Order: sequence, then C-alpha cells, then structure tokens
Amino acid sequence: MKISTCMIALLAIAIATPLFAAEDHGQHQMHHGELTLDHGAKWATDEPLRAGMEQIRSAMALNLERIHRMEQTTSEYTALATTIRQQVNTIVTQCKLKPEADANLHIIIADLLSGADAMQGKGDAAQTSGAHQIIEALHTYGAHFNHPGWRNLP
Repeated sequence: MKISTCMIALLAIAIATPLFAAEDHGQHQMHHGELTLDHGAKWATDEPLRAGMEQIRSAMALNLERIHRMEQTTSEYTALATTIRQQVNTIVTQCKLKPEADANLHIIIADLLSGADAMQGKGDAAQTSGAHQIIEALHTYGAHFNHPGWRNLP
C-alpha cells in the first residue's frame, strides 16, 4: 500500500512541476478553472499587462500571413515563441491586478505558454496548432479584459 501511495504522489509531482514552473512568477500564483467576468464586466488591466499583450499581438500579426499559408519555418516559430515567452515573463513580473483578475489572467497565460511550447516543437502538438492556440488566447483576453483599443487578430 505504501508503494502505491508513493507512486501516486510522485506521479502528481511529475505532472504538477512543469505547470508550477511555467506559471510561478513573483507574486503571481497558479490558478485553474474557467474564465469569468467581473460581475458581467471585463476585468481591469494595468499598463504592463496592456503593453505586453500588445507586443504579443503585434508579434503574432507580423507572422500571421506566413502561419496561415503554412510557410513559417521552424526557426521563425522558435523565434516567435521566444518573443511570446519574454513578453509573458514581463507581464507576470510587472503587472499588478486584483487576485480575481490575476486568476483569470493566469488561465490565458497558461494558454500562451502552451502555444509557445508547441511552436518550439515541445510536445505532440504541431507548431501551427501552437500559433492558433496563442491567437485564441489573445481573443479570449480581449473578451475578458478591459483593454481600450484592443483588436482581435483575423
């Protein structure tokens, strides 16, 4: 019985460790669940969050045509994923949101990082799928966070 309990505990740690490493930045804590609105309204944002999300959107927009035409090279996907990760790191270290907004943001951050992983060839997902996951995360951000002037990518 002790062996089974130990194996389950080790398996849980092995699964959870990459998730904590990807999301544990400064004061931000890992959160899971469904995205919600702030009593029917979009969540407030701050300047570091808006700037970082604009940078991610701009980077994706610059590559969007090549991604859609399936012409993006592996090195271009890797460079784009690196840009996404850098912006996510800046967001999570600099933005200061209410805990409820932060919890919702971390769901989007998890999608951004998962998409970046796929674009870098990590896991089983195709690089194109990773790019589409990031685009969907950007759409979700726009639907849940008050970011004046935000435009979704086509």
